Amino acid sequence: MTDATELRRRTQELLAAHPPASTDRTAFLEARFDAGLAWVHYPAGLGGLDAPRSLQAVVDAELAAAGAPDNDPRRIGIGLGMAAPTILAYGTEEQKRRFLRPLWVGQEVWCQLFSEPGAGSDLAALGTRAVRDGDTWVVNGQKVWTSSAHVARWAILIARTDPDVPKHRGITYFLCDMTDPGVEVRPLRQITGEAEFNEVFLTDVRIPDAHRLGEVGDGWKVAQTTLNNERVAIGGARIPREGGMIGTVSRTWRERPELRTHDLHQRLLDLWVDAEVARMTGERLRQQLVAGQPGPEGSGMKLAFARLNQEISGLEVELLGEEGLLYGDWTMRRPELVDFTGRDAGYRYLRSKGNSIEGGTSEVLLNIVAERVLGLPPEPRNDKDVAWKDLAR
Repeated sequence: MTDATELRRRTQELLAAHPPASTDRTAFLEARFDAGLAWVHYPAGLGGLDAPRSLQAVVDAELAAAGAPDNDPRRIGIGLGMAAPTILAYGTEEQKRRFLRPLWVGQEVWCQLFSEPGAGSDLAALGTRAVRDGDTWVVNGQKVWTSSAHVARWAILIARTDPDVPKHRGITYFLCDMTDPGVEVRPLRQITGEAEFNEVFLTDVRIPDAHRLGEVGDGWKVAQTTLNNERVAIGGARIPREGGMIGTVSRTWRERPELRTHDLHQRLLDLWVDAEVARMTGERLRQQLVAGQPGPEGSGMKLAFARLNQEISGLEVELLGEEGLLYGDWTMRRPELVDFTGRDAGYRYLRSKGNSIEGGTSEVLLNIVAERVLGLPPEPRNDKDVAWKDLAR
């Protein structure tokens, strides 16, 4: 079994053969992937060494100390956190070898074509159709709230392939080439002024059957792997104590004593404790991941992430008083990533409103926690055994 000592040895061999100071960034990342040091818990030959997931930190620490480049994980978060684990779980060997290396290196950005105007919270009600035509599928429909679609090369896509069965059973999962004819990406300008999200129109898009992930009709099961990993990726990111938004507010509190009041002090203390509890819970969740796949507990972390971001940003605006009403830049731009800590308080306050919608609405996640974690009775579902085509819309 690969242990920490062996991983350090392999990492030093990588650094000796490809010195970061004199090696092209992409070439170094490709060499790291080929050495099995990209994600050590993945199989050998696919960027890993079949090692315990917890040992990734050993590799990361050695590379950081040597000044080695990373793969800019924030920019390619959808690929790393959602597409990759789903491809690993359900992809063919050919799909794994085709997609995982350029995904991890960052040569191909991914987006997620799941939500639709009429099927957001009720994702299984989606209406985008995929009809088989020989060895290809012809896809028509509309997706919405798609992060990174304007820069993505590939997308994970779910579409309805059988309207004659109940909504959860007639869905199939595909890998969609965003450069194909018929794929149109339009910006959605948000309350922040930016168009970080997009809507995507699919008109007679032809997807090879070789780019289907999982069996026909099993798309809902495959999508659950994506969604569970998505919620862990959003709510379970590793941050240091006083990292993230609570750190920003705490620094303002320490540096601006003239802004302090007793009430704001009490609220800051409460939120600081809540943020620390969430951080420690995230550490425990990551330890659970070492033993297996993410479960519904990730929904609880994502719930906490959304609530904390919204409450902390609200406190920051109040703490700053009149300054908190200022908004630095309303320029329409299409960013590649969200930068919560690099912008002003007004941006954080407005952008955090989306945290309770993206990655599963808080209302849906509360149901998941209630039913799958706490074991409470499920909500009545009258459409469970009704064919999708017969549902009222």
